[in-house]
Amino acid sequence: MTIRFSACVEMIFADRPFLDRIDLAAANGVPAFEFWRWDNKDIPAIAERAQGLGIACAAFAASSEGSLVDPASQVPYLNGLRVGLQHARALGTTTLIVTTGNARSGVERAAQHDAIVAGLRAAAPMAADAGITLALEPLNTLVDHRGYYLDSTAEGLQIVAEVASPSVKLLYDFYHAQIMEGSLIATATANLASIAHLHVADNPGRNEPGTGEIDYRNVFRAIDAAGYTGHVGLEYRPTGDHAASLRSTIALAS
Repeated sequence: MTIRFSACVEMIFADRPFLDRIDLAAANGVPAFEFWRWDNKDIPAIAERAQGLGIACAAFAASSEGSLVDPASQVPYLNGLRVGLQHARALGTTTLIVTTGNARSGVERAAQHDAIVAGLRAAAPMAADAGITLALEPLNTLVDHRGYYLDSTAEGLQIVAEVASPSVKLLYDFYHAQIMEGSLIATATANLASIAHLHVADNPGRNEPGTGEIDYRNVFRAIDAAGYTGHVGLEYRPTGDHAASLRSTIALAS
């Protein structure tokens, strides 16, 4: 298999200083890393460390400001995205992760859906000019992200279709999808053309593959056979030794 893994260093090696986490990901055979917010990071130092190690930065959050569900908050979101795109260029990153924000109480879902579409239509030309793909992420609202707006793969795909830009695709997270929907392999492989990035963790617990109910050996085999060439982000909480968890996960794709 030719799976390209990316270690989420917000969760893996999280007890170590941030730059050391990149060192450890590289030392344990992971060709890429990713993280969440950029506004609390030293981006030039990260770029220097990654370049020295020859490890790629696969993804990070697009904006640290505003919310897509609220039209009044989209100008700050887009301003934050402009900065995120600059950081992406500095890091050589081609995928930025988009979250919608929490659902607005008392506002019809259709209005919030339309606001997300409008915000992403405004963001798409900015991303295209920078050579970046925005990856919209549904999250589970039953365990980890209560109140979040987008918890459905189907609606995520609908939003991507309505935005109708090759610079806006979906982030499919097997852990979140298992909690909300199931039917993981069928859903992922049927929609690879609309998926820019994948995340994995096992369920329950959001721990490393092999600790729960998801058969990740079959998952990796299926997405590889279907021709997926993007990164697979390892966004899990290790149950024991972090380096050993990386090695055991990589072995599932051998």
